[in-house]
Amino acid sequence: MAPTVRGYFTADEVRAAEAELFERVAAGVPMRRAAHGLATVVARELRERTGGIAGRSITLLVGSGDNGGDALWAGAALRRRGVAVTAVLLAPERAHAAGLAALRRAGGGIRDAAIGIPAEVIGTPDLVVDGIIGISGRGALRPRAAELVAAVDTVIVAVDLPSGVDPDTGAVDGPAVRADVTVAFGAHKPVHALAAPWCGRIELVPIGLHLPQPNLAALEPISIGRDWPVPGADDDKYTQGVTGICAGSATYPGAAVLCAGAAVAATSGMVRYVGSAAAEVLARYPEAVAARDLADAGRVQAWVFGPGAGTDEHARERLARILATDVPVVVDADGLTLLAAEPDLVSGRSAPTVLTPHAGEFERLTGDGPGPDRVAAVRRLAAEWEVTVLLKGRATLIAAPDTLTLVNEAGGSWAATAGAGDVLTGIIGALLAAGHDPQWAAAAAARVHALAANLAAHRGGVGTAPVSASPLLGELRSAIRTLRALAEVD
Repeated sequence: MAPTVRGYFTADEVRAAEAELFERVAAGVPMRRAAHGLATVVARELRERTGGIAGRSITLLVGSGDNGGDALWAGAALRRRGVAVTAVLLAPERAHAAGLAALRRAGGGIRDAAIGIPAEVIGTPDLVVDGIIGISGRGALRPRAAELVAAVDTVIVAVDLPSGVDPDTGAVDGPAVRADVTVAFGAHKPVHALAAPWCGRIELVPIGLHLPQPNLAALEPISIGRDWPVPGADDDKYTQGVTGICAGSATYPGAAVLCAGAAVAATSGMVRYVGSAAAEVLARYPEAVAARDLADAGRVQAWVFGPGAGTDEHARERLARILATDVPVVVDADGLTLLAAEPDLVSGRSAPTVLTPHAGEFERLTGDGPGPDRVAAVRRLAAEWEVTVLLKGRATLIAAPDTLTLVNEAGGSWAATAGAGDVLTGIIGALLAAGHDPQWAAAAAARVHALAANLAAHRGGVGTAPVSASPLLGELRSAIRTLRALAEVD
């Protein structure tokens, strides 16, 4: 069964779909659908945050495009429900005429954004709607818009995307809106995954778009739970996948423990460890099989190399031997430093190779950082090196040649801690050993890893607590069970 994904569509893809929609439906229908959805979300936010709708007040920050029109039409609908609505027009001469007329007929107030002290222009509303810039906009907020947004001291609901955040890359290069809720029209856009902290909670409002196959997508949690390897009636420790771990050193034995432990927790049938931290690994995971040298390791279905392994000639020789095998290999940490100096080690491999850099390691591999367009950067590296690349971050990207790119938005940064990457690498290795496609393995591992970090952060009650790699590792099985349970309910 093909994985179930949530697609993210670029501004150009959405505009093309909107043009086709305009040919199918009567004029004004798409905007009315969008405005109705926006008004519904705003009304719900008012009710949940203030206890009611009638008698509450909102301020609309209105730009010159259809985004501003959506806000104006939604404001008119909310005014008819008893909400006091004031529209602040950033370009009065170019405001959406029909939407502006509708708000006036409903009794809404109108202000010129250019006149007055920003705090007085905004007022003291219960909620602010950001309708400044839509998907056609690029760049940071202009000075007056930035002053108004800075004066907001309440909940912000963004129309389609937060103004000042790039719709396709999620880049922020100046003043921008940081929304509490973003109401997406018709489709999720890359910004909703790549710049999630700026978007807040995402609410999707269908408006009838016919969309193409996505080039950027996220694996749905139910799909991950459904396809996670689970032993069947005829399985044994070998058929479930044997994961080889070559990690750690006398200086960094913990890297070996975390990496091997992740492979064990991720339901690998057997973990074979090679390295100088065998005593530490076996003390924590006696089910692992340890050897000092690759020649004594035995057969594996996938190799993991790099965390804490060192970058000396001995480490380089081990990496070269592992990459010369005909099984999938995950390379992380010190292994990436070695590859940056000798990229030919991965060229021409017949078996899959997965690289898992963070931004600094990415720069070592390519000579340049990912830059503002992380999606394009990770795709280039995957295509040029003919490997699967997992670029770490809150929005982790997974690219492989000639296929869509996957993204995992972690929902937080709890996994940004020392040793967490070693855990992620071990999970990927276990999934590769079980026979999974490398891109799926990397994306599914990233999802489980993020969920485990969030479980660790919230374990023990309401609120959050700092997370280190060991508690994260301890929650891996709980995270897997959670996703499996979702699939079973579905």
